[in-house]
Amino acid sequence: MKENPRRAEIVRRTAETDIRLSLNLDGSGRSQIETGIPFLDHMLTLFTRHSGCDLEIMAIGDLEVDFHHTVEDLGICLGQALSQALGDLGGIARYGEAQIPMDEALCGAAVDISRRPFLVFNVALTASKVGELDSELIEEFFRALAVHGGLTLHLNLYYGKNQHHIFEAAFKAAAHALRRAWTSRAELFGQVLSTKGTL
Repeated sequence: MKENPRRAEIVRRTAETDIRLSLNLDGSGRSQIETGIPFLDHMLTLFTRHSGCDLEIMAIGDLEVDFHHTVEDLGICLGQALSQALGDLGGIARYGEAQIPMDEALCGAAVDISRRPFLVFNVALTASKVGELDSELIEEFFRALAVHGGLTLHLNLYYGKNQHHIFEAAFKAAAHALRRAWTSRAELFGQVLSTKGTL
């Protein structure tokens, strides 16, 4: 039996942001990202490439006020798209983990696509900003992704000094862990990996 396409489109319009997002989990790592925040564009582009999904984002936010609204809402939209694309979670590996080095930094990610949202974020902030982006907002992005994607997500920095390298290792680790978790397993077709029979 042929599987349904694992795709989703999300539109989110508020008084603070206007976001259109398209996700294909079974893509080829293609991205078209325009958030108005260059460093975040870079992180989402490499996330797409390393997870193997296709991702298109067009975001307009009140960046003149703060980057917070746009960053958090992007996490919300990506989480919603992931949840929508995965449907009832049948047939997927569910769990994934990865350790990724980026020069002097090493970060690990572990994820359970479980509908039990929780974020553990043990990632040091060694600089207040990367480019124009406040470093503290990266945690807000991952929290929104976890909550709205139904993910239990643990991100742990083992060591690192350069903030750009640290965040790049974190995004790549999350990408590889998620790719492993959302991978289809033939023996689980039509089932979820749970003794409860549902997630």
